[in-house]
Amino acid sequence: MKDNVGKRKIVLIGYRATGKTTLAGALAARWGFDWVDLDVWIEDYARATIAEIFAREGEPYFRDLEERVVADVLDLPQPLVVATGGGAPLRESSRALMKERGVVVWLRASVETIASRILGDPTTASRRPSLTDANSPVAEIERVLAAREPIYRDAAQLIVETDGKTIDELVVEIADAAPAFFV
Repeated sequence: MKDNVGKRKIVLIGYRATGKTTLAGALAARWGFDWVDLDVWIEDYARATIAEIFAREGEPYFRDLEERVVADVLDLPQPLVVATGGGAPLRESSRALMKERGVVVWLRASVETIASRILGDPTTASRRPSLTDANSPVAEIERVLAAREPIYRDAAQLIVETDGKTIDELVVEIADAAPAFFV
């Protein structure tokens, strides 16, 4: 693994609703780092929600924008915890930047947990592209996860299972593992 001394960036990846944004704030508080939600940065830049960007411009445009924002955020000089969108590691160039400039942590959750969290989040419909499988959200999550898991695995330097764990437990687990990446 490439030397990460001085980078002090933790990049959280994983499917939507695996806890990236919630955990980013908690990890940042633990270390006294700043934190960034890439989706919020993209929405601020575009002055539109991610769902609106997808609807107006399409996914290729969104992925181009996302790639620029990933580079911009990882160029920031201060220590950061970065919560990415679920598709941020899809582009090889974005994955390479994440691995080069930070410690990439893949947050995993079961399909059932993801579905429950998505369906229970009132902001999902207004901010994010909808799940498109007309038959079953679970079937779509399974399909997308199957396609993305090799990509997430390629990017990850640390894999953390989030099912059945509190935010505090996850913070301790990641904090205990992360210093090994910085020394």
